[in-house]
Amino acid sequence: MKKITDYLKSFFEEFIVLLNNVPTLIVSLFILAVIGMNLLANKSINTGLDWLALDCGIIFSWLTFMTMDILTKRYGPRAATMISILALLINLILSLLFFAASKIPGVWGESFVPGNEDTINTALDKTLGGTWYIIIGSSVAFIVSAFVNNFMNWGIGKALKEKPNSFVAFATRAYISTMVGQFVDNIVFALIVSRVFFGWSYIQCVTCAASGALLELLFEIVFSPLGFKICNSLEKKKIGQDYFDYVREKRNKEVNV
Repeated sequence: MKKITDYLKSFFEEFIVLLNNVPTLIVSLFILAVIGMNLLANKSINTGLDWLALDCGIIFSWLTFMTMDILTKRYGPRAATMISILALLINLILSLLFFAASKIPGVWGESFVPGNEDTINTALDKTLGGTWYIIIGSSVAFIVSAFVNNFMNWGIGKALKEKPNSFVAFATRAYISTMVGQFVDNIVFALIVSRVFFGWSYIQCVTCAASGALLELLFEIVFSPLGFKICNSLEKKKIGQDYFDYVREKRNKEVNV
């Protein structure tokens, strides 16, 4: 029991040091992207193709993965995953608050359409309040894909020995990890939610996951120069050095025990 308590204490201490060493704007954008991605996933996109299913969550999901790539490049996969868990927890708390708001008696401003007030008001409440299986499915899919993306990005970076800090190296690890991570996110969600609750076929699940991954890759290609510049800025200014020193000292203590 004491070992578990000591581990948790050490974990939270490291987590606090990490938060103090990651720019607030990056963490804020990451959390915003996770919340926006899950909220807009409620609206599907009419592609005109029966086998192709997309949702408006793609408007934010590219930012989620680009931010994870930046965090992984600068702070490592463990740190990026820790912040991913934080974003997920905040999203779940916000989902509970949205659910509570949907149960509060009242009328939405957009529901004032003669003869349809109750229908529209109920629809808005249900959209904002969310559905339990969608929230659970998206949460599981996100944390699994975050783990895959962060550690794959890191692993590819380790394998690139020649000019590891170049744009080509950054783009290579970001493009591959984003496409695979987004595919994992989409396929896990599709199998948990779309297949079970909406009767999607396995072909629809796979094509949705693949098409979403390709679209995310396109966003990553467009915005990767910005991500690369941010990473370079963090490294040149040595932002996060206190966290690296803390981790190094912590590991040295563990070795000497």
